Amino acid sequence: MMRTKQYIYTLLLATLVSLCGCKTTPMQESVPAETRERTGFDKGWLFHLGDVDNAEQPAFEAAGWRALNLPHDWSVEGSFSQHNPAGTGGGALPGGIGWYRKSFQVEEADKGKLFFIDFDGVYTNSEVWVNGHYLGKRPYGYSSFRYELTPYLMYGGQANTIAVKVDNAQQPNSRWYSGSGIYRNVWLVKTNPVYVDHWGTFVTTPQVSGQSARIAINTTIRNQSNQKSSYTLQTLVYDAAGNEVATATTENLPLADSTTRVDQQLTVTNPTLWSVEQPYLYKVVSLVKQQGKVIDRYETPLGIRYFEFDAAKGFSLNGKPMKILGVCNHHDLGALGAAVNTRALERHLEILRGMGVNGIRTSHNPPAPELLDLCDRMGFIVMDEAFDMWKKEKNKYDYSHSWDEWHKRDLQDMVLRDRNHPSVFIWSIGNEIPEQWDSIAGPQITKELAALVKELDQTRPITSALNDPQPKNNIYTSGALDLVGFNYHHELYKDFPKNFPGQKFIATETTSALATRGTYSMPSDSIRRWPMRWDIPFSGGNPDMTISAYDNVSTPWGSTHEETWKVIKKYDFLSGMFIWTGFDYLGEPTPYGWPARSSYFGVVDLAGFPKDTYYMYKSEWTNEPVLHVFPHWNWQPSKTVDVWAYYNNADEVELFLNGKSMGIRQKKGDDLHVMWRLKFAPGTLRAVSRKDGKEVLTQEVRTAGAPARIILEADRSSIKADGKDLSFVTVRIVDKDGVEVPDANNLVHFTLEGPASIAGVDNGLETSMEPFKANQRKAFHGKCLAIVQAQEAAGEVKLTATSEGLESATILISLNHEAK
Repeated sequence: MMRTKQYIYTLLLATLVSLCGCKTTPMQESVPAETRERTGFDKGWLFHLGDVDNAEQPAFEAAGWRALNLPHDWSVEGSFSQHNPAGTGGGALPGGIGWYRKSFQVEEADKGKLFFIDFDGVYTNSEVWVNGHYLGKRPYGYSSFRYELTPYLMYGGQANTIAVKVDNAQQPNSRWYSGSGIYRNVWLVKTNPVYVDHWGTFVTTPQVSGQSARIAINTTIRNQSNQKSSYTLQTLVYDAAGNEVATATTENLPLADSTTRVDQQLTVTNPTLWSVEQPYLYKVVSLVKQQGKVIDRYETPLGIRYFEFDAAKGFSLNGKPMKILGVCNHHDLGALGAAVNTRALERHLEILRGMGVNGIRTSHNPPAPELLDLCDRMGFIVMDEAFDMWKKEKNKYDYSHSWDEWHKRDLQDMVLRDRNHPSVFIWSIGNEIPEQWDSIAGPQITKELAALVKELDQTRPITSALNDPQPKNNIYTSGALDLVGFNYHHELYKDFPKNFPGQKFIATETTSALATRGTYSMPSDSIRRWPMRWDIPFSGGNPDMTISAYDNVSTPWGSTHEETWKVIKKYDFLSGMFIWTGFDYLGEPTPYGWPARSSYFGVVDLAGFPKDTYYMYKSEWTNEPVLHVFPHWNWQPSKTVDVWAYYNNADEVELFLNGKSMGIRQKKGDDLHVMWRLKFAPGTLRAVSRKDGKEVLTQEVRTAGAPARIILEADRSSIKADGKDLSFVTVRIVDKDGVEVPDANNLVHFTLEGPASIAGVDNGLETSMEPFKANQRKAFHGKCLAIVQAQEAAGEVKLTATSEGLESATILISLNHEAK
């Protein structure tokens, strides 16, 4: 960015800056139609899997290419195989090279406008052409980027052709499932020659109180008109109801150079502060005017809040002490693969919020923009992470090979893109970086990256996730970190103030507990560390490659959920934690190898079904009454079974088996659950929680009979007919009395009538080799999932589930243009 030579003079002369915090009139902008347009560019692409000569040329004949809409991930459409070069760490799915092409027209009347194409993310090594002209290459699969199309466009009835080559053939290049293709959204942007630059605003709140908030706005305006003129920048702030609450105007801007930065300040009185409980959003609107006419309109989100990390007291938001209760997540969406879908992301966040989560770490890369939009709106604290490696590789073909040429641009682009999101509280410049053991490169690169971030944003602290969290760590000794990030080593937490005097703490990654939903191995009160060593192939565990869900298994570098949380909750200086992980994810099936192909780390399985520890967190992290009793009650006669209960808002829990009390249990000390050890007898377990002698909650777990019928439950029965919205339908196998059958693995077939399709199927089993893109799925522990995706026609969809020997089920889902 550069300032014009006249900029300082302009600000001195332009004391025609009006500052007002008293307006409450509804939004009444007069914005002509010829200002900026940003339209989705996802529809109508052609795709070919495999390399093709001359596919970038406009005259290339794409006969036989597949028609599809973006976002698209071709890897998730493939077959699992131990021979796929990504390996089980990368999800055992194929990579390769793929080509995309799209034709479009530009009206003759748009000559003189500027056109840009914005890619939110392409994995990986993307190259883009328009009408045969090479626009550029971006190796990093998680960066968002823009190309200008204007010089190469044809107008009127002539066709323009975009061609994109995606090269994900060299693998392994990731430690988790990456996906392949144009897996995030694409946008076509049209502006006038004078416009607010790409990611051209930066809004901060340097002074905030309950009475007023001072808003500082830096706006970068680009002039590509080759004409000198005088312009005005008017900036308006609107509240959530659309009322104008502040405005600032800077007049007589010459904009003679290619870019000009304009600084403005204004005040919002009696602001509603953004918080995790009330994520209130304002909107900043930038209007560029020429001779009174609006020639560009640009929007920026605004959340007014203040926060602090304190070495002794931990984290506070808006003056209120609180723990960051976070999870780490990789970017895949289970059966949808890496292809971004806003509703799928929203469902993830809804499920996590249900257990009390208030923080998200974008492990280990910049996220999709839609995730941050949702976190802004739903109230999550985000640790926005840039890299999993720097110059030293972790995989043979990973980003380290692009580091020298691209790391500066990629880091700057992440900060520029994301710095206006109120949900972003922390920048992470790296995860478990090998340079932490390098006394030269470690401090040097850390200082460089921190300086790059600080140049663009000084309002948020910088951390790096250290898996060797010692005072001698070479990333820490750089002195460039604002927060010391610990990965694991919970046994060291209590000594943090002694070992890192005066420093601020964040648990960037914790736990690494392992579990398979619905699997239980006893005794439950002995902890297993699997694998015994991370660098030796694991040959133990269960023969079927499942892992007990009692929260008694973790990796040797990690700890169980209860072990970790007991420490975090104890000390105020521990500002918060990010659990590894919120959801299971494709790839990295620790502790197993093939045929396991997805992780066991999640509190929620790959299909979105909570594991039992979900309810431990819910009992600790929410005020909602909880009583969760497990396991299921289908066992061999006289087998000794450990029964656990998570509860809150109560003094005790009493357990009954077939009406007979098995005793009262109370949590003592730092206990997070209670347990009974019983001899199995078929029938009914009934738990009752009480407070002050009064019943709070009851729960029953009944012995199930043979599978008899199917039950379908949709997370939403009405979705939007926009071609993207989803309804997640849970399939339950129950006995004749409606009791879910815990060992049911029936193959369920799906048929769909109406304007929709089945986007994916899943059951959460880490070793299933069934394809995600199918019309059938085996149940696992009594459950599976079908994902229904809307088309663009309104109407009613009927999903029918059938299975041999079972009573079928049907559910109706309505598609409306006005639905949420």
